[in-house]
Amino acid sequence: MERSKEPAGRAVAGDVAARPPTIRSVAERAGVSKSLVSLVLRGSPQVSDAKRAAVLEAVRELDYRPNAAARSLVARRTHTVGVLLNDMRNPWFVELLDGLNSVLHAHGLRMLMADGRLNRRTGEDFTRTFAELRVDGLVAVGTLPDTGALAEAAGRLPTVVAGTHDPRLPRVDTVANDDERGARLATEHLIALGHRRIAHIMGQGSVGELRRRGYEAAMRAHGLDDRVLMAPSDATEEGGYRAAVRLLGGTAGGTGRRAGGVERPTAVFAFNDIAAVGVLSAAQELGLDVPRDLSLIGCDNTYLARIRHLWLTTVNNASHEVGRRAAQCLLDRMDRPDRPAERQLVEPTLEVRGTAAAPY
Repeated sequence: MERSKEPAGRAVAGDVAARPPTIRSVAERAGVSKSLVSLVLRGSPQVSDAKRAAVLEAVRELDYRPNAAARSLVARRTHTVGVLLNDMRNPWFVELLDGLNSVLHAHGLRMLMADGRLNRRTGEDFTRTFAELRVDGLVAVGTLPDTGALAEAAGRLPTVVAGTHDPRLPRVDTVANDDERGARLATEHLIALGHRRIAHIMGQGSVGELRRRGYEAAMRAHGLDDRVLMAPSDATEEGGYRAAVRLLGGTAGGTGRRAGGVERPTAVFAFNDIAAVGVLSAAQELGLDVPRDLSLIGCDNTYLARIRHLWLTTVNNASHEVGRRAAQCLLDRMDRPDRPAERQLVEPTLEVRGTAAAPY
């Protein structure tokens, strides 16, 4: 009994040893050479429309999938970019990734991501892992604790730092916000509304230092040096809550004083939107209405700030733009690895919503 014939490269039912279609299968089906199939798969313009159509039709019929690993060995590129993210919980970083990926994807590059917090807990060097995976470039997003590992990776791979100001390394581009300017915008807005007792809930790292500096500079410029009041936090909701309780501690709504007779702040500038959400929780527990009893400004303009029942006034740090610029810097660095390091600061704006008003 004669077996039914199947198209070249197709598995026959029950034939567990059937092999997937190869570039040779595609060439035979299209009636062209293997080298011409390779040209079509690479998008070369040196192929006639008729032969290109024949090859693509054969690819479709055979359900051919190019061997990415083999192509990488030939081209000495993997068309992947390693992204080491400091904190996957922070929505600002996630929105930055959207901007980063939009540019990388348009240039045929895919992101491979690793969690910087896991890096710290396990002691695993993900920059080395990325190098072993032969990524074409590396983007470090946010403040990373092990700058030595990053410096070592930058010696082997085109590298860009995004969303923070450190470390400064030779031939490593930095794309970040003008964080000091953003903090000044927030503080000056509160001063313009009439507030004089303005507190700042601080963050950590170089970004936290610059935002603190911007707050202090604005207070000093308006003769409010003696009113500077700050509380440290870890930039989480719980951290913002605890810092707010310390700043506002035990205040009954409308009294204007904390325990011991010290005047409470009438406004708070929080390090980021996440910490600001914690401030809102603390204010509610203490019987303070926002913005009647307490004005509040966050920072980063994440999706949290745009939730209708929060409607948080905040500094817009243009997360997508930071990501897009970082991607473009990486593409430029891949083309010219030895060019001098570039530092770009994205200009912030203030998004005025519903949590800041004149003191009651």
